[in-house]
Amino acid sequence: MTAADPEHPSTRTGSAPRARISHAALAANARAGVASVPSGDRIADLRYDALGHGAAACARTLADAGVDAVIADADLADAVTDAAAGRLRVMTDGEPTLATAALYGLDGVCAPVMRLSGTVLGIKPLRAGEGVSYGYIHRAAHDTRVALVTGGYAQGVVRALGERANVRVGGALHPIIGRVAMDVCVVDVQEAEIRRGDPVVFFGDPASGEPSLQEWVRSTGMTAAELVAMVGARVRRDHE
Repeated sequence: MTAADPEHPSTRTGSAPRARISHAALAANARAGVASVPSGDRIADLRYDALGHGAAACARTLADAGVDAVIADADLADAVTDAAAGRLRVMTDGEPTLATAALYGLDGVCAPVMRLSGTVLGIKPLRAGEGVSYGYIHRAAHDTRVALVTGGYAQGVVRALGERANVRVGGALHPIIGRVAMDVCVVDVQEAEIRRGDPVVFFGDPASGEPSLQEWVRSTGMTAAELVAMVGARVRRDHE
């Protein structure tokens, strides 16, 4: 058993993936939307727990940004009302007047609100011809180094991303190789200066050199809304 083995014990004790929710980005996107809608009719969509971003926490930011009303899941309506301290009209049905994709930065234009990151659990050499992960669908074309990273399909890192998507680690982009496992994936880091414990960004802000959620959309065939809702429901959320 090696540190790049999906069943390695370190996969059960490593730092779990986290979704960072940027309320600065959410506020900026909300203010931009509010500016184009008449006062009293500024309605945002917080259903599906704000697409995995956390409806109650987002409600406070939207109220501060001038949103008048929100549409919330019925089971979260009271929490949203309390979080906004009565400053928002809370509905459980209806249509938003603020574009949902723009609000959460899912359109590839507005600032992304969610950033998903994991952690390097270990690094090992991979010799030419050796395979990684289940079924060995990936075999190294030449000698390289690979990192085992927290984040698998149980946390919303979709299986289709294996061999198709990049992560940012050590200041550069590196590909996910082989099949994505339940709680981990393997990344080809070559000779990059990377150590155990280093952060790994799955998607975030392309303006900062991080992989875009749009890469996941192209690789999986899922919508950006589906992807963030799934991630947000499965990982720890850090609001900042």
